[in-house]
Parts: sequence; C-alpha cells; structure tokens
Amino acid sequence: MIRLGKQVLCLILFLNVLCMGSNVIAHPHIFIVQRLNIVFDNKGLAGFWVEWNFDEMFSSMIATDYDQNQNSTLEPAEVAVVKEKAFSHIAEYDYFIFVKIDGQPFKVEWIKDFNAVLKNNRLSYHFFVPCHVKANEVFKQIIIAAYDPSYYTAIFFAQNRPALVENGDRLVIESSIKEDKSTSIYFGMLNPWALFLKFRLKS
Repeated sequence: MIRLGKQVLCLILFLNVLCMGSNVIAHPHIFIVQRLNIVFDNKGLAGFWVEWNFDEMFSSMIATDYDQNQNSTLEPAEVAVVKEKAFSHIAEYDYFIFVKIDGQPFKVEWIKDFNAVLKNNRLSYHFFVPCHVKANEVFKQIIIAAYDPSYYTAIFFAQNRPALVENGDRLVIESSIKEDKSTSIYFGMLNPWALFLKFRLKS
C-alpha cells in the first residue's frame, strides 16, 4: 500500500532563506502537484505514469500561448506544440525524473505517450516513463524522485492518492513517500521527496 509521509512544504524554507537577502537565491516560479501510477507486467516493473498538475498562472500562460482557437481544450495538434515548446526542453534534465534501482542511477532518456490537458482552466501533463526491472524472490528497491535541480520549478506529491500500483497482484510490494536523504539539491539545502518502492515475487 502506498503511504504518504508527513510532507514539509519546501516553499516555507525558501521564504525564510529569502529573508537573508542573498542575491543568488531564487524562489520557484512554477508549482506542480504530482501523482505516479506504477505499472507492473508479467516480468516485473514495466515503468510508471507521471501526472503533473500545474498552478493557475502557468496553466494560464500555456492556454494563452498554445490554445490557438481559445476553446479551453488542447486538441492533438496543440498538444504536439505544447510538447515541443513547453516540455521537450527538460529532456536535457532527465525530464525532472530521477530514478535509482538498488542504489544505482537509472537515466531517464525518453518518455512516451505524452499528453497535455486543459480542464477547468488548469493544465496537466501525462506521460509514461519506461523502466524495466525484473522481479525475483529478492526485493528490488526503486526510488523515484521528481525535481528541478535549479528549483525554478517546485514539484510536490499530491496529498490524495500520490501513487497507485497497477498489476501488482503477483508481487509483495512495500512503499512509502519520504525525503531522499541521500540526495540534495539547490546548493545542498533541499532533499527531494521520493517514492521508495520495494517489490519481489510472492512465495
């Protein structure tokens, strides 16, 4: 069962840091609430769906720039432009998705099935990250964190249903969401929140 730990809002920390008057500190400009859907197949982990729900201001900017007929819906041709102009550039930063498999980094080099949706004037991105890890009798540990190393974008797990599991009946699964103390970002001041997932075949 996915469990959400007590999440500390990183924005509070940065408001305090800003009061120090440092010229090198910048606060986030884009805010994302994230959900993950972990997908298993008959071999083990197949990958995971990422859902990003954006703040009102960024949603409005995307709607203004890319909803060409201003019908409050992103049609396939418009989605393609959003992907090219307002998503694909973060491929340089592993799509802000950072994965460790048994402690070793797994580089997210590509994603598939990208979609962008406008609903009630709020923008969401949906995409699948292929990540194949074979299940066996010994636990495999996967850590999935989403963050912008520059902290221009702040990404938080949703309080409601932050992560779900699909097709996990054959497996023993343990999971939690907590700070990844082994990783620090933004001048070492933050530890990103991550999904810690362990799975093995049932006996």
